[in-house]
Amino acid sequence: MSSENMDVRYVADLARIDLTDEECETFQGQLDAILGYIEQLKDADVDGIDPTAHASQVFDRLREDVSQQNLGQADLLANAPDSGKGQIRVPKVVDA
Repeated sequence: MSSENMDVRYVADLARIDLTDEECETFQGQLDAILGYIEQLKDADVDGIDPTAHASQVFDRLREDVSQQNLGQADLLANAPDSGKGQIRVPKVVDA
């Protein structure tokens, strides 16, 4: 993909970012450099390399999924700083 297909100003407008002409030129140059690196990766010889190969061995470090007793509603509400009508009261975070 060439940078001609990537319009920096269009992407900035989608992201609701106001860019000056100078910033657009700077970002266009950076985009061209990134796309150049991607073109170099296309030329890399990867024959004989497993698609999931890693430089170091990777193992899943997951714990055993064990069911445990959860807190009941009364215990949970007893730990809450403010509660009422079976619910935890929290400060209002959205202005209407």
